[in-house]
Amino acid sequence: MIVQSLIKKRLEKLQSLLFEFMTSESPYTFEQFVVNLTDEIKSFSHSSVCAIYLLDEWKGRFQLYSKGGAAEESLRIHFSLDDLHNQKTSEPDVHQLIDAKSVGSSLRITSLYSEGTVFGYLVLKGASSVQIEDGFLGAIGLEVTKCIKKIEGFYMSMEEEKKYELLYKVTSHFHSSIDTDGVLIEIIETLRKTYPDFQYYLLLSNDYTKDNDLPVRELTYDMDLESSASTQAYLTGEVQIEDHLGEKRSILYAPLKGKQGIYGVLKVVTPDYLYFPKKDVEFFIFIANTAGKALENAQLYQQSRKLNSDLQLINSTSQKLNSNMRLTEKIRYMAYKIQQSFHADEVGFVTYEELSSHNVLEGSTEYFTSSESSALVHYVMESISHQEGPLFISDLEAKPIDHVLQYRSLMAVPMKDHEHISGLAIVLHKDPYFFTFESFKLLQSLVAHSTLAFANSILREELEKAVITDYLTKLHSRVHLDRCVEQHVKHDENGSLILFDIDNFKNINDTYGHQVGDEVICQVADIIKTVIGDQGLSARWGGEELAVYIPVLPSEKAHDLTEIIREKIALSTSPAVTVSCGIAPWRSEWLRPDRKQIVQQADQALYKAKSSGRNRIVTAHPIKEKG
Repeated sequence: MIVQSLIKKRLEKLQSLLFEFMTSESPYTFEQFVVNLTDEIKSFSHSSVCAIYLLDEWKGRFQLYSKGGAAEESLRIHFSLDDLHNQKTSEPDVHQLIDAKSVGSSLRITSLYSEGTVFGYLVLKGASSVQIEDGFLGAIGLEVTKCIKKIEGFYMSMEEEKKYELLYKVTSHFHSSIDTDGVLIEIIETLRKTYPDFQYYLLLSNDYTKDNDLPVRELTYDMDLESSASTQAYLTGEVQIEDHLGEKRSILYAPLKGKQGIYGVLKVVTPDYLYFPKKDVEFFIFIANTAGKALENAQLYQQSRKLNSDLQLINSTSQKLNSNMRLTEKIRYMAYKIQQSFHADEVGFVTYEELSSHNVLEGSTEYFTSSESSALVHYVMESISHQEGPLFISDLEAKPIDHVLQYRSLMAVPMKDHEHISGLAIVLHKDPYFFTFESFKLLQSLVAHSTLAFANSILREELEKAVITDYLTKLHSRVHLDRCVEQHVKHDENGSLILFDIDNFKNINDTYGHQVGDEVICQVADIIKTVIGDQGLSARWGGEELAVYIPVLPSEKAHDLTEIIREKIALSTSPAVTVSCGIAPWRSEWLRPDRKQIVQQADQALYKAKSSGRNRIVTAHPIKEKG
């Protein structure tokens, strides 16, 4: 009883000491507070050294805090979570990780817990610390934990307040700026003030800046969308995080979102840091969204300042082109606007990779879709290639073109958006000297604006195609098939889902290797695609499974098509393989099922086909209402 009473008194003395310390101590940083706290605990415990290790979530390691150099001489400055987890014991020996000079039994260590998790360690060293009872050492650790957590909350509140106060100040600068470079500079400066240790890059979909000091990079698009976090952030509008544990760094990609679209991606690199704490991720999302809206405002303002007397035409055209129109619709719209504004007879948009060939974009006027235009287009392509600039010809009659043209006046402007698009906009009129030089300058502005829209449409449509296409077979993806089935089930009266599974496919891989296995999958996919044609939708279901959905076709005919496919695969593949097939037909007069029911029926039919000998077709019982 005497011992317990003595411990209780000592504990009350510690509590009083820590309370007085918390209310009187006001260092500049939380880290300094912890350092000063170790000095207080050292005096109270009469230890020769007192140190506290706290977990740094960013770096994934425990960091040493202690006043004076004595602790650093005998204790490790830090140790990682990996070091802790790599110990092959049920109870990790923290002494081995902390003790740098084999101090051994003179070290006393107690864990600091918060919400059931160790967030740090209290370390005492010296003759007096050895004599401290285990129970009282644990009590000291508990009081230190309470003290640290209370002060940590206080400093975190202060830090968050300062962070958002800084963001609030720069937000007004963002939205008052009419200069895009100014907005980008504000973004980077704000981030560097808040997190000075990190690296920042602005991945922009268009060339916004001429400031060489800004860390601006072009937003590139990987065809393998699954591995491109920056592309995913740009397309989905959602933050993406890559953890490179081997390199001990994390990368965050936050989309710069405005009201009308996404203008790029903020890339944050954390060298020597492993994880992004949730509160910091939220801050990056907030500043990226604020910056995206500011970029949008600055861009719109600059566009409105550029074109003076042509403002109405440019703005109306830009607004239309920046909508969610397909590329063909944009070309057709631009051709119409140019004909209307310049009273042109013909307007054509062509793209090319080499001067020897070109492609007329759908939506150009009728003349450019005829063979008569080829000689003129080749002449314009070569002329622009030589002079490296737009072409303005008052009278084509004097030019060395292969055959006589019905058009005399010509304006041609290159379309160039980095490596995304190479082409020309060509405008013609039957009369010589019809176009003015002012019209020529306006056309250049219009093409400059439209090229960005065209390039974005081309890229977006390529990306859309990549998203809905399986990279190996070039069939549709399962996700795309699922969506289409859902739509067909809602609106059609009947249909069939067919699943194909290559029999004994593992033997192919084991015997010939995975490359041959992939070739076999492609052979099967080509046969399915050829037989089905435009009657249905073919997709890769996963692994060696493929699928076809045939809408508005009787189940008997679906079975006949499946039989043709099964026979062709058995006869035409090399090395030869067979397939098992499961068909799930449905009709609205039986029951309008949902997609999951159809898939389940097809899957069960496929299982029966495989379990009953393979290389055969099983049709599931129709989905009907009970009773």
